[in-house]
Amino acid sequence: MNPLAAAARAGLRRGVIEFKQSFITAQDLVGLVVPNLILIIVMIFMRGSTVGTTGFSLGTMSLSGVLGMSVAFSGMMTVMQHLTIEREDGTLLRAKALPNGMFGYLVGKVVVVSGLTVVGLLAILIPGLFLFDGLAFDTVGSWLTLIWVLVLGLMATMPIGAVLGSMFSNPRNAGVTMLPVMGLVAISGIFVPLTEMASWLQPIGQLFPIYWLGLGMRSALLPDQLVVVEIGQSWRHLETVGVLGAWAIAGFIVAPIILRRMARRESGAALAQRREKALQRIT
Repeated sequence: MNPLAAAARAGLRRGVIEFKQSFITAQDLVGLVVPNLILIIVMIFMRGSTVGTTGFSLGTMSLSGVLGMSVAFSGMMTVMQHLTIEREDGTLLRAKALPNGMFGYLVGKVVVVSGLTVVGLLAILIPGLFLFDGLAFDTVGSWLTLIWVLVLGLMATMPIGAVLGSMFSNPRNAGVTMLPVMGLVAISGIFVPLTEMASWLQPIGQLFPIYWLGLGMRSALLPDQLVVVEIGQSWRHLETVGVLGAWAIAGFIVAPIILRRMARRESGAALAQRREKALQRIT
């Protein structure tokens, strides 16, 4: 068997095992359930508000944006957290020691993060279909749009998470990235249409994949008349494919280079030094 194919199969098995373990680990279950429950509660309180002069429920509109934000967070933050934690506990060092081990490791991460993202998305979407009126998610076209936006969104955001994860050797320091990510969420039109924000913020929000994930999800779930509150009064599917595709291509070019450099710096001595520092912090 081809060495890369063997590493891919090993990574696939590893990803499936980690995915299953996520549902029998209390910490992982809390991390999966609680944030989604909070988001649903927030959107329920927003049902009484309307979007501009359309009379459409802001809570219903926010559901689609929250789905896009969920995919973006899973792609970026989950990958980053896995890398930083497994770099500190020696998992990456062990993967590096195997033939094509880093390739297999990355395959496993793609499998587990993609699986958890789909579960998280369904955990919001399924109750949302019953709680919020006005959704137009009843055609094959809507499902197909949801699927391609989800796939492209993960391809655009997971390399970003890998790059961010390679920057931090200590998982405690990785939390500083939450501030800029939350800032991007704030200017990406997730809870409030981007057209309602200052004109100088709109081009900035459109540079990043979070806005386009939200727009793509809105185009899949919302009725066509809601397009009037979007920029250019269009769902801009071609632009969504273009921007998310550009981020995906750039990410898959840059992320492997950075990850290889990070892996080359991994050694038993570096791991021991990090553990020593961790022990000093505890004591």
